[in-house]
Amino acid sequence: MPDLGKYADTVLAAYCLSILCLLALVGLSLWQGRKMKQALARAEVAAQAGSEA
Repeated sequence: MPDLGKYADTVLAAYCLSILCLLALVGLSLWQGRKMKQALARAEVAAQAGSEA
């Protein structure tokens, strides 16, 4: 790692914050994807039940 001098704390804090934001975005995307997959499965079941009646 390069010598950051007196800015090391600021730069490392920015790196940590950036990594946390990226992890939050990935987590949110996975959570929303799972939620949409469940909603699609429910809609497909409802559509099949409606077409059988």
